[in-house]
Amino acid sequence: MQKLYEGKAKVVYLTQDPDKLILYFKDTATAFDATKKAEVQDKGVVNNTISSLLFELLNMSGIRTHFIQKLSDREMLVWKTERIDVEVVVRNIAAGSICKRLGLEEGKPIDPPLVEFFYKKDELHDPLICKDHILMLGLMKEEEVKHVKSVALKVNEILRKFFLEHRLILVDFKLEFGRKGEEIILIDEISPDTCRLWDAETKEKLDKDRFRFDLGDLMEGYKKVLERIKNE
Repeated sequence: MQKLYEGKAKVVYLTQDPDKLILYFKDTATAFDATKKAEVQDKGVVNNTISSLLFELLNMSGIRTHFIQKLSDREMLVWKTERIDVEVVVRNIAAGSICKRLGLEEGKPIDPPLVEFFYKKDELHDPLICKDHILMLGLMKEEEVKHVKSVALKVNEILRKFFLEHRLILVDFKLEFGRKGEEIILIDEISPDTCRLWDAETKEKLDKDRFRFDLGDLMEGYKKVLERIKNE
């Protein structure tokens, strides 16, 4: 396969079909703009499995995504899109950067859920931006921003309910979107790399914060998430 692009956590390959790509999930774990980095055995396998399950759930729930099918332990077949350089973060509970920015206590409920936008530029450290910034930069039109925000909140409703049914709290999560023709659809991955997930009873952190802040074995947390959503 011909490599199209390699990022921190995935490699993108071309296929014989110009409209389809293969995502290969790596075992690399990164944090703090990749200043902290490690190889974690089977991380890619678990993230591919979790992402595939969640994309299937969203597809069945009427959310348009790039996911076509899981091909192997590490590979996912997806529709080719033109990535929009905006990360969309939905927050249900205060954690991470918002606590530092706004002086919030971690664990404070955010009701209604908050949607934030970040400019996806590594060299700028993915700064927080608003709708007017998005329009000024030409990243999306006004109606597209409204659409993306609406989809993000629908995804939140679906995933929040799903995770709670499996004794997990969806604290916050990051989404990415891309253009497939005239349509904007959900892309990238949905996994403990991109979601904060806490145990509903103990509040144990089962996501990448374990790696960021040395809170315990990363794969122990990821595997707990997979076992719950896959087997229960």
